[in-house]
Amino acid sequence: MRPTALLVTGVMWLSAAVAPLAAQSAAPVAPRVVTLQSGLSSPWGLAFLPDGRMLVTQKPGSILLLDAQGARILATLAVPPVAFRNQGGLLDVAVDPDFPREPFIYWTYAEQGSGAEKDLAGTAVARGRLVGSALEGIEVIYRQTPKVTGSGHFGSRIVFRPDKTMYITLGERQKFDPAQDLDATLGKVIRLNRDGSLPAGNPGISKTRPEIWSYGHRNPQGAALRPGTSELWLNEHGPQGGDELNRVLPGRNYGWPKVSYGCPYGAPKGEACRYGGGTHEPAYEPPVSFWVPTSIAPSGLVFYSGRRFPQWKGDALMGALAGTAVWRVRLEGDREAARERLFGDLKERVRDIREGPDGYLYLLTDSGKLLQIRD
Repeated sequence: MRPTALLVTGVMWLSAAVAPLAAQSAAPVAPRVVTLQSGLSSPWGLAFLPDGRMLVTQKPGSILLLDAQGARILATLAVPPVAFRNQGGLLDVAVDPDFPREPFIYWTYAEQGSGAEKDLAGTAVARGRLVGSALEGIEVIYRQTPKVTGSGHFGSRIVFRPDKTMYITLGERQKFDPAQDLDATLGKVIRLNRDGSLPAGNPGISKTRPEIWSYGHRNPQGAALRPGTSELWLNEHGPQGGDELNRVLPGRNYGWPKVSYGCPYGAPKGEACRYGGGTHEPAYEPPVSFWVPTSIAPSGLVFYSGRRFPQWKGDALMGALAGTAVWRVRLEGDREAARERLFGDLKERVRDIREGPDGYLYLLTDSGKLLQIRD
């Protein structure tokens, strides 16, 4: 079947054989939004400990430990200095899959250079043991190379696979061409062991950077495993339009900046301005979903697997910054079947979205809020 162009809440998209989401939903539960915290300082990443307590990163450079209800801040965990400027700072956070036996907490951040590189920065990954209300034995386990000028497009999300190796998404730092350079880790997804060493089974597409899993990415700020698989999905910012939801396969090239459904900033709206004409195949892996002619600026990503909202079961849910909403994407196999804009009345820049152990959804917003979506 040939793709059909549809218009959903003012955003053009492509799909084949699309059915309305409402018709596909069974026993829908009307969600409501509860504010758990306000006044947070530029929150960026959220993770849950096995007992339900929450970790929230704040871009200026601290990790908050919250109780399982999200109501009380139990401790502020200090981390080494971060390059807090524009899009840079303390970013994602993740919990070791063997916690508490292996009580490691992992985080990504913008790291300032030193010496001759003091005016440069890049994404780095660190970890430390959570002992009581402090992080001990902090070590940097990975640094993006090379460090470059500027304070944008750091990525970055951490996702653990079932084999306990980790994916890390790395932005191209607004430098365009390095996303295609297999001797650099700008604009890449990498895969590492928990201690930062190289695992077996990477695709081996680079002789100098064997940690590279995929390339040709722009600024991937949301990432999640599809339930029941080791398959990574991510969303990434396009330029003017061209935001993407991608199924990430080993060794594949996702096109940036050779091709994009987005346009250079300031270009007239339309198709003629698209990078490389827009069409990815056969040279580049096409996105599963894309947003044109304007950007929604996608952020955190989760596949809903809980019982609270059966109408969302198996769907991809992701935050939007410019789009000030949560987008829900229903998949049939590896193709988009339908999508829906949710919670637009909040008028919040949604920075991260996570499913809690209780099956509720939790949002971080750029206005400094922790929100719970509950029944």
